[in-house]
Amino acid sequence: MFIDPMLLATAPAPFSDSRYIFEPKIDGHRLIFSQQNGVVRLYTRHNNDCTRQYPEINGSTGALFPHDIVLDGEIACVDPATGISDFESVMTRFQAKKADKVATLTRTLPSTFVIFDVLQYNGKDIRKLPLIQRKDILASIPLPSASFGIVPHIEGAGEALFMQIEEREMEGVIGKRKDSGYQTGRRSDNWRKVINWSYADVFITGYRKEEFGWLVAVPTLDNAKMRPAGIIELGANPTHKKAFYNVVKPLITGKDRNFVYVEPRIRARVKMRNWTKSGMLRSPVFTEFLY
Repeated sequence: MFIDPMLLATAPAPFSDSRYIFEPKIDGHRLIFSQQNGVVRLYTRHNNDCTRQYPEINGSTGALFPHDIVLDGEIACVDPATGISDFESVMTRFQAKKADKVATLTRTLPSTFVIFDVLQYNGKDIRKLPLIQRKDILASIPLPSASFGIVPHIEGAGEALFMQIEEREMEGVIGKRKDSGYQTGRRSDNWRKVINWSYADVFITGYRKEEFGWLVAVPTLDNAKMRPAGIIELGANPTHKKAFYNVVKPLITGKDRNFVYVEPRIRARVKMRNWTKSGMLRSPVFTEFLY
């Protein structure tokens, strides 16, 4: 059965609070795991069934819990060299649909279901229990195989944990109130994420004709030319957009069906999750123009 997951609010900065526990934010995709009468179903946060993508987790190998259960967590693909989940690897697993491709990736790119909450246990709905009690129940449950893990947490010391996350270049920290119930389908300040953003300086090289989007590029290593680095869709407010469109017209070099292209004269700073393996900005957010 699918349960609409509780969603995260955003904290403006790392914080410490004795009323909270703090967990590392896993760089993967959200997963609701449901085992009912020995049948496992896996769902994304948007209720898309992804059971067939993960044979090591879906019970097809015989790895089952002893009772009916519903769990909340993340699919991770851990890089053995760093011990950190690689988001692009997770997306490779998620996007595989054909049985032979799934079977190959299960061997070459194994996934782990990293659990951070239990919503039903032995057929009983426990979402109204305080989080810290649900954590105790989760810790007592034997895991079916090495493809399952539990997210570690510490109490109170969110800033210290965030410093460790920064040093390891991981995605961020999540703070959760110990006394919070599970608020199905709601975004709540009881669960607050702090992203470990990276920053980059880019040149704007074009813009969409219809919905908002700025094409961006960065210099090649030898500074001989520009290479595409992605598109900014978030962060720019009406003042930023007005300032851009007031000065960009003399810089236009060409157009096509979807974009207007401009000389790389306007510089901007963006924050992002990280660089992809192909050298693109992952989830860039505009922060400011550079002069």
